[in-house]
Parts: sequence; C-alpha cells; structure tokens
Amino acid sequence: MPDKPAIILITCDELRRDTLSFYGNRAISTPNIDKLAQQSSVYDDCHTVSPWCLPARCSILTGLYPHRSGAYSNFRKCPLDGNIKNIFTELKQGGYQTTFFGKCHFAPMPYGDTRPDRTLPYDKEFRDYYLSLGIDHLDLADGKLDAVWFYDDYSRDLDKAGFLKPLRDNVWDKSLQRVFPFPGPAEYHYDYWVGDKARTYLEQVDDKPLFAWISFNGPHYPYDAPSSYFSRVDRSKFWPRKVREGELLDTGRIHHKSYYGPGGIDGAGQAPDRACKNFSEDYWERLTESYNANMVLIDDKIGEIMTAIQKKYGDNTLIFFLADHGEMLGNHGIWGKHNCGYDEVWRIPMFVKYPGPGSLKRAGGLANVLDIFPTCLDAAGLPPVECDGQSLLAGEGKVSREYTFGEGEGYIAVTDGRYKYIHIQKKGENYRELLDRVADPDEYTSYIDEPIYAGVLNTLKEKVIEHFMPKVLP
Repeated sequence: MPDKPAIILITCDELRRDTLSFYGNRAISTPNIDKLAQQSSVYDDCHTVSPWCLPARCSILTGLYPHRSGAYSNFRKCPLDGNIKNIFTELKQGGYQTTFFGKCHFAPMPYGDTRPDRTLPYDKEFRDYYLSLGIDHLDLADGKLDAVWFYDDYSRDLDKAGFLKPLRDNVWDKSLQRVFPFPGPAEYHYDYWVGDKARTYLEQVDDKPLFAWISFNGPHYPYDAPSSYFSRVDRSKFWPRKVREGELLDTGRIHHKSYYGPGGIDGAGQAPDRACKNFSEDYWERLTESYNANMVLIDDKIGEIMTAIQKKYGDNTLIFFLADHGEMLGNHGIWGKHNCGYDEVWRIPMFVKYPGPGSLKRAGGLANVLDIFPTCLDAAGLPPVECDGQSLLAGEGKVSREYTFGEGEGYIAVTDGRYKYIHIQKKGENYRELLDRVADPDEYTSYIDEPIYAGVLNTLKEKVIEHFMPKVLP
C-alpha cells in the first residue's frame, strides 16, 4: 500500500484558462501553478461537461455525463445518487483515505430559502450527505455565496471572527453588483482558509495512501479578493475584452438578452435593467482586477500545498489541476457562465503531473473532466468502473475522443474541436448556434443559417442524437 501514489485533485471554481500567466496573462503572475504545469502533461484542448457547477463537479466525481448520472442542474432537486460509484467510494475501497477541502456542490442549493438577514443551517441536508458519498475527512467551504447563505465549516469560523455579517451584507447589497473587497483580513478569505486546511492536513497525515480533493471557491464571483492582493495586479496589462459591436443584435443569439436585457446570465442579474451592456468600463476593470487578485491568492496557497506534498510524498504523486468551468469576464460584453458554449467557459485549463519526475508535455486530443475518475483508478491499481471517461495513463497521456459534449438543464453542446453546435431548449429560451473556431477564433459569429455549413451542422446534430440514444431508448 505505501507504494500507491498519493492522488491530489486541485480545482478552481470558474477559472478562465487565460487568467494563468502560463497562458500569457501579464496582469498577474501565477508562478506556483506555472511550475506545476512545467512538470505536467498540459491538456490544451480540455473541456468541462457543463457550464454549471453541480453537473461539472458530479461528472468529475463519477466520470459520467450529467444525463447518465442524473445530476444535471444547479437548480432542480437532482443530487447525485449515492448508489453510483464515485471517486471517493472506489478509492476508499482500494485502501485510500479520502479527504475534501472546500467547495463540494454535489447537491442543488435551495436558493429560494436564502435570507439577507441570517445564515441558515446546513449540516443535516448537505454536510452529512457529502460525507455519505465516501468522504473520510471534510473541511467544507461550499461556495462563496453559500458561505453567507448557509452555515458550513468555513462560515462558522468566519462568524466567530466577526466577519460573516459584513460579508453577508455585501453579498446582498445590490448596489455593489457583486464587486467589493473582502471585508476582513486576507487570512479569513475562503481560499486562504481552504489552502490552510489542506496544507495543515497534508503536513500531519499518516502514511496511508491519500486522495485529497482541494477545491478552491475562487475566482468565482462575488469578486471579493482581499484588498491587500490588489497591488499584485497590473491593470495596464489586462487582456482586452473581446467584444464586437453589434455581434449580439440578432434576437436569435443565445446571449442577446444577456447583453441587451432582461438577461439570464449571472452578470445580468447585477446589471442596470438586467442588461450587461449597461456596465461601465470602470466596473469591468474593478471586476477583472478582483478576479485576478483572487487568483494570485490561490496561487500562493497552491505553492504552500505543493511544498507540503513534495515533503510528504516526493514524486510518488498524481496531481491534477483544473477548473470546473470558466467565466466570460466581459468577453462578448457579459460575465458569468449560464448557457455558455464559448471557449472562455467550456474550454478549461487542465494539468496532470503523473507519478515520477515530470516535465512539460503538450498532450493532444479532446480531454475532458470525465477522464479524472478512470485515471485515478488506473494509477491506484484498482479495477476500472464503467463510465464515459478514459484513463489518461494509457497512450502516454493522449486522448482518443472525436467529439465531446456539454450538458445542463435544457442545454446541450457538441464539438469536434473546431466546430461547436449549442442547443438551448427550456422555458422561455429556445436557441441554436453554430460556431467555427478556425474561421472565427473569437466566436463572434453564429453560422447556423449559412448553407455552406449545412453538412457540418447535420453531422453535429446526429452526434447529439447518438449521444442521448443509449440512455433514452437503450
């Protein structure tokens, strides 16, 4: 058993890949994440399975697409079925101690129950449920917004320190539009707390094989980095926002209402008249500054975690770094991720450091978060579990996948790496788009009605049917 590698899964919530200095961001430096990338196989064409937290995280956990696990929505009552084999149950059965630090979100939150004047109980329905999925040790900070809505481990500590109420007040203050400095010292910020909990545990853990999922809350909104981190952001070097005048004028575009109002994307709820076009340039700069500063904090904590891992396990580790999904951050004039098939949200960073000395390798193919579960089982020497992912240990880390899919409530998207078909069909929303990443790398244009793309469109629609048929009509 001591020869089995430690398995460390590090995730960031709503991290856009080009936020990392590894991918060219010069507004901040993320040296610790960059160093990990230099020791890893880097999956430059990795996709999440959903633009929403819950389905994406449950797919990491099970290796199943949301339509197969049943966990497909942030909003409906569809928690992950505890009878489905997952990364915790299988590694635990294989002799691993299973640990989790940070945001789970494997069950939908009762958003309608939240109140601006109080924080609600959380243990029985959520914390106990998470533990029932096979987690031995849990330090729970179940999301930035959830920390003010519900009492988890983090919000209890924050309350004792006297900072929960001011944070709750800021979150509910509509005039702040979800952008404000964290109302307390940096050491009380969610991601500082998660990093410290994980590092401390790693420094004290025994020699039993370890699986640790370290799940940072940031840089997900609210954009509330500690003000002490702003000095490490160079505003003059922000990426220019990718916005083309009039690109969303067509009422058939998925994000026409997100931009012109009244929209449904996350940012529209904070915008005047629910229209993201009404945000000022100063607002976009403040939002982007806080998002980047939050990532600097996370990188600091990852540096401490990597030091603890190296001291404890040396190179006998399998380490993943990735996002559950990305963030628009002002591109196309919107922020958030709701209904997004754009690269900013769907295409995520993923680095995998395999056991042994590592060096940078650019891994080809359409990788997917589905691949994490089978890769962990393979590395641990455990029997495979039937799922939709594939072990990345085979084929020197290359991925053999011709198409990959994105799913969620009333949402399906498919891509072959170049073309994307996005289909939205739910109450009040009925849209179709076809994007071409080669002809239009910034994804300003939908080619859905262009005759020259008819063959491509038919092929992608056929792939969607093939994707669902085994489940719907087996």
